[in-house]
Amino acid sequence: METELLKLIKKALKKTKEELTLKDIPPIELEMPSNSKLGDISTNIALKISRHAHKKVEEIATSLLSNLRTLLKSSALEKNIDKIEVKGGFINFFLSKDAYYKILSGIKKAGKFYGCQNKGKRKKVLLEFVSANPTGPLSVAHGRQAAVGGALANILRFLNFAVKKEYYVNDKGKQIDLLGQSTKARCLELMGQIDFQFPEGGYRGQYIYEIAKQLLVKYKPQTLREKNISFFSKYALTHILALIKDDLELFGVNFDIWFYQSELTKHKKEKKVLAYLKKKNYLYEKDGAVWFKSTFFGDDKDRVLVKNDGSYTYITPDIAYHEQKKERGFEWLINIWGPDHHGYIPRLKAACSALGMQEEILHVIVVQLCTLFLSGKVVKMSTRDGEFVTLRQVIEQVGKDAAKFFFLMRRTDSHLDFDLELARKKTLENPVYYLQYAHARICSIIEFGRKESIRLSKVDLNYLNEPQELEIIRVLRLFPATLINISRTLEPYTLTLYLRKLASLFHGFYQKHRVIQSDKPQLTGARLLLIDCVRQVLANGLLLLGTSAPTKM
Repeated sequence: METELLKLIKKALKKTKEELTLKDIPPIELEMPSNSKLGDISTNIALKISRHAHKKVEEIATSLLSNLRTLLKSSALEKNIDKIEVKGGFINFFLSKDAYYKILSGIKKAGKFYGCQNKGKRKKVLLEFVSANPTGPLSVAHGRQAAVGGALANILRFLNFAVKKEYYVNDKGKQIDLLGQSTKARCLELMGQIDFQFPEGGYRGQYIYEIAKQLLVKYKPQTLREKNISFFSKYALTHILALIKDDLELFGVNFDIWFYQSELTKHKKEKKVLAYLKKKNYLYEKDGAVWFKSTFFGDDKDRVLVKNDGSYTYITPDIAYHEQKKERGFEWLINIWGPDHHGYIPRLKAACSALGMQEEILHVIVVQLCTLFLSGKVVKMSTRDGEFVTLRQVIEQVGKDAAKFFFLMRRTDSHLDFDLELARKKTLENPVYYLQYAHARICSIIEFGRKESIRLSKVDLNYLNEPQELEIIRVLRLFPATLINISRTLEPYTLTLYLRKLASLFHGFYQKHRVIQSDKPQLTGARLLLIDCVRQVLANGLLLLGTSAPTKM
């Protein structure tokens, strides 16, 4: 539909250009208005031309509208376009019922592939997310990042992007040394050593005690006393990383690649990237340290890469890591970070520019924090019994479907209030239950229709004339465009909004109209096909979000 309409608009513009002696014509963009009063398809081409042609938008739109109507009379689109009107400089196209009925036929034919498009053209995308330091269990904040990353990967793959999901394991540095020191200290404590010292800033969670208890089962006390810190670091890291992987599996989020920071050092990537930047004259020495000229690339100040003691700052392995991503042939790098990394973005982008990457290659999504509520009260992020602090605890309380959906219900740059009590409810108040119940209810209706032996060799969709029926079809048509929009904004929350609207329309329709009417087989057949298309789109959307689409509830 859109392809043919674009051709028609281009032909009309050619005539309009001659009539109004216009010069350059900007690219034509089509959008699908969310408000049905503004049509099914809209273009702002008249507004775009008026900005450059110094002509009134009304004059351009009137001429274009006249030419469009003339061309439409001899076009194959005539049966699909009911009317065209101009409003606020926008040219709005209203589809005919025939066009609406074709939408249902298209959904039925495409099935689970409805909405699948070749937007990505197999562009290689590396989506790096969660990447929590392996020094403790995944938190609620990590859970939100995991939900966003998992949903984005599903949607981008559905649009034919070649996506790889990667977890960056920070297995080197001060925090890993602290992990080892903390673990050894707990071992000494459990052995009854009075003079043990717990490291300043060490990890005090109960999980460190559990690791220490495991070590005491495996090794004799004297053996542990003689072990160096790296032994404890390695053991604790392996244990915690296994916990993280278990939590992610429980959450239904998996990764294609687990990339270890130690691999960078092993292959001397940091040294190589420093040599490259030095060769490009992007480094200088000051106060015994090596500085990166990041202000040259838009950062607010230059950054230290090598401290005066010869050790690397946090950004140095990150620069090497992103150079390594580029070497692996990825064309689009998407990082999902927490809000504490927001100020880190300019320096990383500066580094990527210095490495010769185009600005649009790197995209960083900052996911804001989440506040848990229970019975209207904030759940404090502590380790006291009965309070939820980890992703696993949330999943165990509300289930992975509810957890994912609630994590996805707001824009990534908005703080999220997570109502645990609401997420647990098996009622229509719960947004994810509301969607899944709509899907299950439709499955039940269709199954009942089969039992009633309602089978038609050919469904006549002309029986669908109710305003609610046509509005459902209109919203069904918006599904592919919703996914395309997400590929541009990288905001999967818009899919949750879309699905809730579709489910609301179905529930409203079902309350007002009977689907199965034995004395009206043709109407029944048309309505069964309509709600089956709703079921299909709900299923496709829920699965893209990483949640299930149950057939019974």
